[in-house]
Parts: sequence; structure tokens; C-alpha cells
Amino acid sequence: MDLLFCLVAAFLVAEARACPEVCVCVARKNYSRHIADCSYQDLHAVPTSLPSNTTTLTLSVNHITSLGENSFKGLVSLQGLWLTYNDISHVGKGTFGSLAPLKNLDLSHNQMMDFPWWDLQNLTALELLKLSNNRLEKVPLEAFSTLKHLRSLWLNDNRLTVLFEGTFDSTPFLSLLQINNNPFNCSCKVWWLKQWIESSSVSTPEKDSIMCDSPKNLKGLTLGRNLNLDCSLPSVQLTYQSSLDNSVLHDGLSLLLDCRAVGKPQPEIRWKIQASGQTVAINGPNVDEEGDNWLAGARSEESPEHFLVFKNGSMAISKFSKADEGVYTCQAVNDVGSREVSVNVALSSSENFAHDLQNNIQASKPRDKSCDMEELPKSEEKIVVIYLTPTVSKTTTNRGILWEPWLWGSMFAVLLLVVQQQAFDHRP
Repeated sequence: MDLLFCLVAAFLVAEARACPEVCVCVARKNYSRHIADCSYQDLHAVPTSLPSNTTTLTLSVNHITSLGENSFKGLVSLQGLWLTYNDISHVGKGTFGSLAPLKNLDLSHNQMMDFPWWDLQNLTALELLKLSNNRLEKVPLEAFSTLKHLRSLWLNDNRLTVLFEGTFDSTPFLSLLQINNNPFNCSCKVWWLKQWIESSSVSTPEKDSIMCDSPKNLKGLTLGRNLNLDCSLPSVQLTYQSSLDNSVLHDGLSLLLDCRAVGKPQPEIRWKIQASGQTVAINGPNVDEEGDNWLAGARSEESPEHFLVFKNGSMAISKFSKADEGVYTCQAVNDVGSREVSVNVALSSSENFAHDLQNNIQASKPRDKSCDMEELPKSEEKIVVIYLTPTVSKTTTNRGILWEPWLWGSMFAVLLLVVQQQAFDHRP
């Protein structure tokens, strides 16, 4: 019995010694909480030898200037960490990465210009994140992608000029967002945020303090319903032409896909090719010439690239062959959002060509005309068939799904098919 008493006493003494002198450690065992309060102690660093079973650590109102990978090492049960009103200007990578049980993190009222955003990937239990009253200039798009339980996010009183569309898409339980008192650049990059604030169920207090700092003509205006931004989603149209003049297109032809887009600001053209089991992405021109003048000498000139993308958005496919069959997607992107349209390019020698072509004809022919089977091209003829497929396009608005019709020419042989391309417009 005396031995048992001595062991218990030794354990209690060891536990008491584990608490730094500058802190007050309290155990509330009924709630499985172990609190270490080290606030108002004129500390310049995080104390060492904190109890490993600490669930709440308060270090507020001190003079801590930096945090590192070992600052909270061993605190495997930590659920609440309060560091508000310090002088923290540097937070090293990995500082919070091992604190998986953390639910509340408060770093407000410090001097941070940057933050180890990727540490948040492991904090999947986080419910409250306060980074307000710092000097943060940016928030990465994927910063909160794993914070499925986040309810309250404070980013106010920083130096944020923009927030990227989709930043809050992975936070289904977010109910409070503080973003006021930031110097937002009210270009078309924040057009989505304006719409989101107006329509979202997430509370954004102090809306009158969510203001534009630039451009000059919008400085001081509230980012709200009455702010008029001269922005519009892209509209995109795709047409094609061949280097051959007759109606029979052979293996080895040259094909030009012409993509035109309008919007405010002027959209950039990007291409994606899915052919031969692989995907090729081309995010800008790789040829200096204009596509409209390229076809004249296409058959005689050797091209350094197989897929040529020009400054005007056109794409040329030189020496088109069966290996090039696939889906060609033109995407128009600007600060407001994006739209895309795709064509499926195939040679008549492909498998199921006649079946696909017949379905395409039946789906797209005018009602007052008939289309007989003998009008189909002969199987030995090598022609290029282009038919359009609906594609979902991501945009930044929030008025549901819009379908916009485009009419396209579709075939080179004795038939002329007209297919309606329907572009999706998703507005969150």
C-alpha cells in the first residue's frame, strides 16, 4: 500500500514539474481537458517542457516573434492554440503540420506577411482559424481544401488584394467569413467574390468595410450589389477548314481549327488535345504566324511542331492521320471565368465510323429534309468528320445552368450537317 502511494505521489510530482513555471496548468478531468495558460508573461519564445497531454495552450499577449517546427513538438493532444497579440512575423514550414487534433487556431494581431498554408492540409479537424490583423498579402487557392469542418474564418485587416475563385469551395460548414478592411483590387478578378457575397449563405459581417482600394476610379467603393464592374464571361466559337479543295479528304491532310472568343477582359485561348490515349495541353501560341494564312503552303512546308497554335487562337494539325483522331477542346479564359467547346475529329476508316456518323445525321438533320443511307460516304473514302460534343464549362456566376446555342458546319463530303453545340454556363 505504501509503495502504491509513493508511485502515485511520484507521478503527480512529475506531472506538476512538467508545467513550466511561467504557465498555469489546470486539469479538468471531467471534460478531459488539460489547460496550459502562459499568457501575459512577457515571453519571447514558446516555453519548453509543456505537458504532453495539453489540450488547450494559451500564449496570448506576449512578445513571441517566431514559430518553428519544434515549437509545439510532442503536443499530440492539442485542440486549442491561442497566440493572439504577439509579435510573430515568421512561422516556419511544419510548425502546425503535426497538430492533427487541432480545432481552434488563433494567430490574430501579429506581424505575419506569410503563413505556412500547406500545414493546414493535415489540420482536418480545424473549426476556427483566425488570421486577422496581420500583413498577409495572398491566400493560395487550395489553402483550405482539406478543412471540411471549418466554420469560422477570419482574414480581415490584412493586405489582401484578391481572393481566387473557388477558395471556399471545400468548406461546406463555413458560416462566418471576415474579409473586411483589405485593399481589394476591384478588377474582374474579384467579380466572382462580389457575386458570392451577395448570394452566399455564409455570413460576411461589416460588408460596408469590404471595399475597393484600386483601380483609382473605384477606390473607396463597397464591393457590393451597387458596384458596377465592366466584366463579362467569354463567348467562344469553333470552326474549321481543310487545306484540300475537293470533297474527299485523305490521310495526311492539313486541318485548321479556328477558335474565336470575346469577353471582358479579352479571353486567352488554351487548347487541350485528347488523342492516342494521351492528353496534350497547349496554353499559348507556339507559332508566330497567323493561322488564316497558314493553309496556303501547308502541304509543301515542314512544320517544327505537329500541333501549331497561332496568336489568333487558331490551331493547325499538319499531316493529319489516324493517330491524331480524338477530342480537340478550345478553352477561352479570362478573369471572370471560362467557357470551352470541343470537336471530335475522326477519319472515315475508324471503327464505328458509319454508326457514329449515322447517329450524328439523325440527330442534327433539318425536319423538312430527309437523309437517305446512300448519301453516306463510301467506306473506302478517307474523310474527316467533325462533330461537336457538349462540355461543362466552369464560370464564376451563380444563376444556375445556362445553355447557349452555336451552329456549326460539320462535314466535307456530299452532305452538309448542321449540329447545335450547347455550351454549359455554371454560375455558383
